[in-house]
Amino acid sequence: MTINILRTQDGKTYQEEFSLGHSKVTTLLSALYEIKSKLDPTLTFGSGCRSGICGSCAVLVDGKETLACSHKPSADELIEPLRYHPVIRDLKVDKSKAHATLSILKSVDLSPDPKKIDEQKTKIQTDCILCDSCYSACPVLAVNSDFLGPFTLTRVYRYEAIQSSNLLESIQTNGIWDCTLCGECTIACPQGIDSKMDITMLRSLSAQAGHSDPNFGAMGTMEAMDFGTPDFGDGGFGF
Repeated sequence: MTINILRTQDGKTYQEEFSLGHSKVTTLLSALYEIKSKLDPTLTFGSGCRSGICGSCAVLVDGKETLACSHKPSADELIEPLRYHPVIRDLKVDKSKAHATLSILKSVDLSPDPKKIDEQKTKIQTDCILCDSCYSACPVLAVNSDFLGPFTLTRVYRYEAIQSSNLLESIQTNGIWDCTLCGECTIACPQGIDSKMDITMLRSLSAQAGHSDPNFGAMGTMEAMDFGTPDFGDGGFGF
């Protein structure tokens, strides 16, 4: 089996091919460990629980976000680090900027009257493991690095839905209206969380609270502008 890895070391990015021969590795993560132990001890990647719970081993496999500990490798796959994250070394990325978007949750009272909470409403959202797969899959971050990202907006919906957390104001800019609703985040999530639907629900809650898509306002301004009446001249067909 041959595995190709996009590596970044000493400021250089390059693709390297590793042959595992007839080794019977069961997961991509075990293949990475075998490469590190037998072929190149400098190979760097994230790892933790090895059972799909911690999210540390998320990488791109042929362009798709995948947990290395859950993926059965095939020949000639290209393994890359997650998108929109600074690469520390090889497949290991810095998630601090992405996770910093969760700071908007600091104002949430996480200990309200339990009688007022129906956690079943957002039970699936609590399964987020912060693997950043949805963040890596989001095309909005290619053009707006300040976008809050799917996992943060999902967490906002979780709190807003069960206890009215007063976070709606903080997601109007670089948040729910910037999302294209493409659904790539939902496809990428290994936990089956539908961030696209969560964002759609947040838009509905925002509209109920009096917020609106600022892009509509900009469009309305353009429609109201007077661009003048075209002059068709003598013999024209102006009405």
